[in-house]
Amino acid sequence: MSVWLPTAPCTPKGCATHHGPVAGPVRAAVRLFAGLAAVACGVLLAPLAALLSAPGRHRLTRCWSRAVLRAFGVRVHVVGVPHGLRGSLVVANHISWLDIPLVAAALPGRMLAKSEVRSWPVLGLLAARGGTLFVERDRLRTLPATVATMAGALRDGSRVVVFPEGSTWCGRGGGRFRPAAFQAALDAGVAVQPVRITFSPTGAAAFVGDDPLLASLWRVATAGALTAEIRLLAPILPGSLPDRRSLALAAQLAVESDRANRPSSSVHQCVSSRPAARSSVRTPS
Repeated sequence: MSVWLPTAPCTPKGCATHHGPVAGPVRAAVRLFAGLAAVACGVLLAPLAALLSAPGRHRLTRCWSRAVLRAFGVRVHVVGVPHGLRGSLVVANHISWLDIPLVAAALPGRMLAKSEVRSWPVLGLLAARGGTLFVERDRLRTLPATVATMAGALRDGSRVVVFPEGSTWCGRGGGRFRPAAFQAALDAGVAVQPVRITFSPTGAAAFVGDDPLLASLWRVATAGALTAEIRLLAPILPGSLPDRRSLALAAQLAVESDRANRPSSSVHQCVSSRPAARSSVRTPS
Protein backbone atom coordinates (compact mmCIF):
# COMPACT_ATOMS: atom_id res chain seq x y z
CA MET A 1 0.00 0.00 0.00
CA SER A 2 1.37 3.42 -0.97
CA VAL A 3 2.20 5.57 2.03
CA TRP A 4 0.39 8.60 0.60
CA LEU A 5 -2.97 6.85 0.21
CA PRO A 6 -5.65 7.92 2.73
CA THR A 7 -6.41 5.43 5.48
CA ALA A 8 -8.70 5.13 8.47
CA PRO A 9 -8.25 3.52 11.90
CA CYS A 10 -11.42 1.43 11.50
CA THR A 11 -11.13 -2.37 11.45
CA PRO A 12 -13.78 -5.07 10.94
CA LYS A 13 -13.27 -6.50 14.43
CA GLY A 14 -13.38 -3.16 16.18
CA CYS A 15 -16.01 -1.33 14.13
CA ALA A 16 -18.11 -3.69 12.01
CA THR A 17 -19.77 -5.78 14.70
CA HIS A 18 -23.57 -5.76 14.69
CA HIS A 19 -25.14 -5.43 18.14
CA GLY A 20 -28.77 -4.90 17.16
CA PRO A 21 -31.59 -7.30 16.27
CA VAL A 22 -30.82 -9.98 13.71
CA ALA A 23 -32.77 -11.79 11.02
CA GLY A 24 -33.01 -15.58 11.04
CA PRO A 25 -30.74 -17.56 8.71
CA VAL A 26 -33.51 -18.33 6.22
CA ARG A 27 -34.62 -14.70 6.01
CA ALA A 28 -31.01 -13.57 5.73
CA ALA A 29 -30.36 -16.04 2.90
CA VAL A 30 -33.46 -14.79 1.07
CA ARG A 31 -32.27 -11.21 1.48
CA LEU A 32 -28.80 -12.05 0.19
CA PHE A 33 -30.20 -13.86 -2.84
CA ALA A 34 -32.69 -11.07 -3.55
CA GLY A 35 -30.01 -8.40 -3.18
CA LEU A 36 -27.59 -10.13 -5.53
CA ALA A 37 -30.44 -10.74 -8.00
CA ALA A 38 -31.31 -7.05 -7.92
CA VAL A 39 -27.67 -6.15 -8.60
CA ALA A 40 -27.58 -8.63 -11.50
CA CYS A 41 -30.73 -7.06 -12.93
CA GLY A 42 -28.88 -3.76 -12.93
CA VAL A 43 -26.20 -5.27 -15.16
CA LEU A 44 -28.87 -6.45 -17.60
CA LEU A 45 -30.68 -3.11 -17.57
CA ALA A 46 -27.55 -0.99 -18.01
CA PRO A 47 -27.52 -1.17 -21.85
CA LEU A 48 -31.19 -0.13 -21.89
CA ALA A 49 -30.54 2.73 -19.52
CA ALA A 50 -27.82 4.04 -21.84
CA LEU A 51 -30.46 4.54 -24.55
CA LEU A 52 -32.73 6.65 -22.34
CA SER A 53 -32.72 10.40 -21.90
CA ALA A 54 -31.03 11.71 -18.75
CA PRO A 55 -34.33 12.11 -16.81
CA GLY A 56 -35.44 8.61 -17.78
CA ARG A 57 -32.05 7.15 -16.91
CA HIS A 58 -32.13 8.87 -13.52
CA ARG A 59 -35.62 7.54 -12.76
CA LEU A 60 -34.53 4.02 -13.64
CA THR A 61 -31.39 4.38 -11.51
CA ARG A 62 -33.41 5.60 -8.52
CA CYS A 63 -35.83 2.68 -8.81
CA TRP A 64 -33.04 0.14 -9.17
CA SER A 65 -31.05 1.56 -6.25
CA ARG A 66 -34.05 1.51 -3.94
CA ALA A 67 -34.80 -2.05 -5.04
CA VAL A 68 -31.25 -3.17 -4.12
CA LEU A 69 -31.45 -1.54 -0.70
CA ARG A 70 -34.94 -2.91 -0.05
CA ALA A 71 -33.84 -6.41 -1.09
CA PHE A 72 -31.05 -6.33 1.49
CA GLY A 73 -33.54 -5.20 4.14
CA VAL A 74 -32.29 -1.61 4.36
CA ARG A 75 -34.83 1.14 5.05
CA VAL A 76 -34.01 4.45 3.38
CA HIS A 77 -34.69 8.03 4.51
CA VAL A 78 -33.80 10.94 2.22
CA VAL A 79 -33.75 14.33 3.94
CA GLY A 80 -33.71 17.47 1.79
CA VAL A 81 -34.12 18.04 -1.95
CA PRO A 82 -31.53 18.44 -4.73
CA HIS A 83 -30.79 21.98 -5.90
CA GLY A 84 -31.93 22.92 -9.39
CA LEU A 85 -28.57 23.95 -10.81
CA ARG A 86 -27.23 22.21 -13.92
CA GLY A 87 -24.50 19.74 -13.05
CA SER A 88 -22.94 19.36 -9.60
CA LEU A 89 -20.18 17.60 -7.74
CA VAL A 90 -21.75 15.45 -5.03
CA VAL A 91 -19.39 14.72 -2.13
CA ALA A 92 -20.26 12.34 0.70
CA ASN A 93 -18.68 10.68 3.70
CA HIS A 94 -17.93 7.01 3.07
CA ILE A 95 -18.99 4.09 5.26
CA SER A 96 -19.98 1.14 3.11
CA TRP A 97 -20.57 -0.31 -0.35
CA LEU A 98 -24.20 0.54 0.48
CA ASP A 99 -23.28 4.21 0.03
CA ILE A 100 -23.31 3.75 -3.75
CA PRO A 101 -26.96 2.67 -4.17
CA LEU A 102 -27.93 5.01 -1.33
CA VAL A 103 -26.53 8.10 -3.09
CA ALA A 104 -27.90 6.87 -6.42
CA ALA A 105 -31.37 6.56 -4.88
CA ALA A 106 -31.34 10.29 -4.10
CA LEU A 107 -28.83 11.82 -6.52
CA PRO A 108 -28.13 9.50 -9.45
CA GLY A 109 -24.98 10.41 -11.32
CA ARG A 110 -21.59 9.19 -12.47
CA MET A 111 -19.53 7.71 -9.64
CA LEU A 112 -15.78 8.10 -9.20
CA ALA A 113 -14.23 4.82 -8.06
CA LYS A 114 -10.84 3.17 -7.78
CA SER A 115 -9.80 1.16 -10.82
CA GLU A 116 -9.85 -2.11 -8.83
CA VAL A 117 -13.65 -1.95 -8.78
CA ARG A 118 -13.61 -2.98 -12.46
CA SER A 119 -12.53 -6.50 -11.42
CA TRP A 120 -15.24 -6.99 -8.76
CA PRO A 121 -17.67 -9.81 -9.62
CA VAL A 122 -20.94 -8.43 -11.08
CA LEU A 123 -20.50 -5.04 -9.38
CA GLY A 124 -17.49 -4.20 -11.54
CA LEU A 125 -19.39 -4.83 -14.76
CA LEU A 126 -22.34 -2.84 -13.44
CA ALA A 127 -20.08 0.07 -12.50
CA ALA A 128 -18.45 0.14 -15.93
CA ARG A 129 -21.77 0.00 -17.77
CA GLY A 130 -23.22 2.65 -15.47
CA GLY A 131 -20.70 5.27 -16.58
CA THR A 132 -18.42 5.09 -13.54
CA LEU A 133 -15.26 7.18 -13.79
CA PHE A 134 -12.25 5.15 -12.69
CA VAL A 135 -8.99 6.44 -11.21
CA GLU A 136 -5.74 4.55 -10.65
CA ARG A 137 -4.95 5.52 -7.08
CA ASP A 138 -1.40 4.19 -7.16
CA ARG A 139 -0.46 6.34 -10.16
CA LEU A 140 -0.44 10.02 -9.24
CA ARG A 141 0.40 11.07 -12.78
CA THR A 142 -3.04 9.90 -13.97
CA LEU A 143 -4.88 12.19 -11.55
CA PRO A 144 -4.87 15.34 -13.75
CA ALA A 145 -6.46 13.39 -16.59
CA THR A 146 -9.12 12.02 -14.23
CA VAL A 147 -9.91 15.52 -12.96
CA ALA A 148 -10.16 16.75 -16.55
CA THR A 149 -12.58 13.93 -17.39
CA MET A 150 -14.70 14.79 -14.35
CA ALA A 151 -14.73 18.47 -15.31
CA GLY A 152 -15.87 17.56 -18.82
CA ALA A 153 -18.75 15.48 -17.45
CA LEU A 154 -19.75 18.33 -15.14
CA ARG A 155 -19.70 20.85 -18.00
CA ASP A 156 -21.99 18.55 -19.96
CA GLY A 157 -24.52 18.81 -17.12
CA SER A 158 -23.80 15.47 -15.47
CA ARG A 159 -23.82 14.92 -11.75
CA VAL A 160 -20.54 13.39 -10.54
CA VAL A 161 -20.40 11.59 -7.19
CA VAL A 162 -17.18 11.38 -5.15
CA PHE A 163 -16.26 10.06 -1.70
CA PRO A 164 -13.38 12.45 -0.99
CA GLU A 165 -12.26 10.84 2.28
CA GLY A 166 -10.66 8.28 -0.05
CA SER A 167 -11.28 5.52 2.48
CA THR A 168 -14.21 4.02 4.34
CA TRP A 169 -14.80 4.93 7.99
CA CYS A 170 -17.24 3.14 10.27
CA GLY A 171 -19.51 6.18 10.58
CA ARG A 172 -18.58 7.12 14.15
CA GLY A 173 -15.93 9.47 12.83
CA GLY A 174 -14.60 10.71 9.53
CA GLY A 175 -11.49 11.60 7.60
CA ARG A 176 -10.22 14.68 5.82
CA PHE A 177 -11.78 15.49 2.46
CA ARG A 178 -9.03 15.29 -0.14
CA PRO A 179 -9.09 18.34 -2.44
CA ALA A 180 -8.20 16.79 -5.82
CA ALA A 181 -11.76 16.12 -7.01
CA PHE A 182 -12.89 19.62 -6.04
CA GLN A 183 -10.68 21.05 -8.78
CA ALA A 184 -13.12 19.57 -11.30
CA ALA A 185 -15.95 21.62 -9.81
CA LEU A 186 -13.82 24.77 -10.02
CA ASP A 187 -12.79 24.08 -13.62
CA ALA A 188 -16.39 23.39 -14.67
CA GLY A 189 -17.90 26.23 -12.64
CA VAL A 190 -20.51 24.05 -10.92
CA ALA A 191 -21.89 23.75 -7.39
CA VAL A 192 -20.64 21.29 -4.79
CA GLN A 193 -23.39 19.31 -3.05
CA PRO A 194 -22.26 17.91 0.33
CA VAL A 195 -24.29 15.00 1.68
CA ARG A 196 -24.15 13.18 4.99
CA ILE A 197 -24.65 9.40 5.16
CA THR A 198 -25.57 7.59 8.37
CA PHE A 199 -26.60 4.03 9.18
CA SER A 200 -28.37 2.76 12.26
CA PRO A 201 -27.22 0.47 13.77
CA THR A 202 -23.76 1.57 12.65
CA GLY A 203 -21.72 -1.62 12.79
CA ALA A 204 -23.74 -3.75 10.39
CA ALA A 205 -23.21 -1.45 7.42
CA ALA A 206 -19.54 -0.58 7.98
CA PHE A 207 -17.26 -2.01 5.27
CA VAL A 208 -13.81 -1.17 6.56
CA GLY A 209 -10.22 -2.38 6.62
CA ASP A 210 -9.66 -5.83 5.15
CA ASP A 211 -13.32 -6.85 5.58
CA PRO A 212 -14.18 -9.37 2.82
CA LEU A 213 -17.07 -8.24 0.61
CA LEU A 214 -18.97 -11.49 1.12
CA ALA A 215 -18.73 -11.13 4.91
CA SER A 216 -20.09 -7.60 4.65
CA LEU A 217 -22.94 -8.71 2.39
CA TRP A 218 -23.94 -11.41 4.88
CA ARG A 219 -23.70 -9.02 7.84
CA VAL A 220 -26.05 -6.59 6.12
CA ALA A 221 -28.45 -9.38 5.17
CA THR A 222 -28.60 -10.68 8.75
CA ALA A 223 -29.05 -7.26 10.37
CA GLY A 224 -32.51 -6.45 11.63
CA ALA A 225 -34.03 -2.96 11.32
CA LEU A 226 -31.07 -1.50 9.42
CA THR A 227 -31.84 2.09 8.42
CA ALA A 228 -29.88 4.34 6.06
CA GLU A 229 -30.26 8.10 5.97
CA ILE A 230 -28.86 10.50 3.40
CA ARG A 231 -29.08 14.21 4.18
CA LEU A 232 -28.70 16.69 1.32
CA LEU A 233 -26.92 19.66 2.87
CA ALA A 234 -26.82 23.22 1.55
CA PRO A 235 -24.91 23.39 -1.77
CA ILE A 236 -21.72 25.42 -2.10
CA LEU A 237 -22.39 27.65 -5.08
CA PRO A 238 -19.83 28.21 -7.85
CA GLY A 239 -17.57 31.19 -7.30
CA SER A 240 -18.14 31.31 -3.55
CA LEU A 241 -14.68 29.93 -2.71
CA PRO A 242 -11.38 30.54 -4.50
CA ASP A 243 -9.59 27.20 -4.55
CA ARG A 244 -10.01 23.45 -4.18
CA ARG A 245 -8.64 23.29 -0.65
CA SER A 246 -11.18 25.86 0.53
CA LEU A 247 -13.95 23.95 -1.21
CA ALA A 248 -12.86 20.63 0.31
CA LEU A 249 -12.66 22.12 3.79
CA ALA A 250 -16.06 23.81 3.49
CA ALA A 251 -17.70 20.55 2.38
CA GLN A 252 -15.97 18.60 5.13
CA LEU A 253 -17.04 21.09 7.79
CA ALA A 254 -20.63 20.95 6.54
CA VAL A 255 -20.68 17.17 6.95
CA GLU A 256 -18.92 17.34 10.33
CA SER A 257 -21.33 20.02 11.56
CA ASP A 258 -24.28 17.84 10.60
CA ARG A 259 -22.70 14.92 12.44
CA ALA A 260 -22.10 17.06 15.53
CA ASN A 261 -25.78 18.00 15.63
CA ARG A 262 -26.86 14.36 15.84
CA PRO A 263 -26.55 11.79 18.63
CA SER A 264 -23.53 9.56 18.12
CA SER A 265 -21.71 6.86 20.03
CA SER A 266 -18.41 8.07 18.61
CA VAL A 267 -15.34 5.95 19.19
CA HIS A 268 -13.13 7.81 16.72
CA GLN A 269 -12.07 11.41 16.37
CA CYS A 270 -12.00 13.07 12.98
CA VAL A 271 -8.31 13.13 12.14
CA SER A 272 -6.18 13.52 9.07
CA SER A 273 -5.65 10.27 7.21
CA ARG A 274 -2.50 8.37 8.04
CA PRO A 275 -0.98 4.97 7.25
CA ALA A 276 -2.19 2.04 9.31
CA ALA A 277 -1.44 -1.65 9.17
CA ARG A 278 -5.11 -2.65 8.94
CA SER A 279 -6.85 0.35 7.53
CA SER A 280 -9.66 1.10 5.09
CA VAL A 281 -8.69 1.71 1.49
CA ARG A 282 -11.81 1.69 -0.64
CA THR A 283 -12.21 4.70 -2.92
CA PRO A 284 -10.01 7.39 -4.43
CA SER A 285 -9.50 10.95 -3.32
